[in-house]
Amino acid sequence: MRQLPLGVQLGVSLRFETFVPGTNAAAVEALRRLADGASRAPVWVYGPPGTGRSHLLQAVCAEAGRAGHPAAYLPLAQLRADGPQLLDGFEQLALIALDDLDAVAGDAAFEAALFTLYNGLAEQRASLAIAAAGSPAATAVRLPDLASRLAASEVHRLDPLAESAQPDALRRRAERRGLELPDETLAFLTRRAPRDFATLCRMLDALDTESLAAQRRLTVPFVRDWLARGAA
Repeated sequence: MRQLPLGVQLGVSLRFETFVPGTNAAAVEALRRLADGASRAPVWVYGPPGTGRSHLLQAVCAEAGRAGHPAAYLPLAQLRADGPQLLDGFEQLALIALDDLDAVAGDAAFEAALFTLYNGLAEQRASLAIAAAGSPAATAVRLPDLASRLAASEVHRLDPLAESAQPDALRRRAERRGLELPDETLAFLTRRAPRDFATLCRMLDALDTESLAAQRRLTVPFVRDWLARGAA
């Protein structure tokens, strides 16, 4: 996989196998087909924060790389300050994942660069995955030719993971990290944490780091003290 000079790297745990699909199985399958080269139609996923948009876009790049297809993940909100020239040359790869496309929508220079990239990918028969807060129709792209091409994407809305499924998903995440998460600690954490799964995952990751540093198990008192310090 091409290493970006911009310092963007994929999260090591952000893979399809670590994504809990819930009601989003169709979106996951569409991106898997894209990564495997079984489909060429651009795939656009959207949804509110915490639904796993960035997770899925990094997962599709990782999967493409494993299949021998060079890929790159471009978080546009993070990279916007680098200017539209950051998109130059990526049409030579097999797959590009553009995260937070809405962050540059309405910027004439970025839209022109995106249009050039889109056409270059089409000429090279390369693949494109896109994530944004809203659908193509709800994203304020002003360049008509670019808007029409993006509107032709296969579009999937991502729904938040149901609260009833969050404890089991969090337990599985802990197991993948080699982290012991007792049932009583899991119940305590999910009762007191915000109800979106992305926040729960960030909290678990932070607790893992904290427990390693303190050489402590994730007991209820340990988590209670951590929360009381405002660490979350």
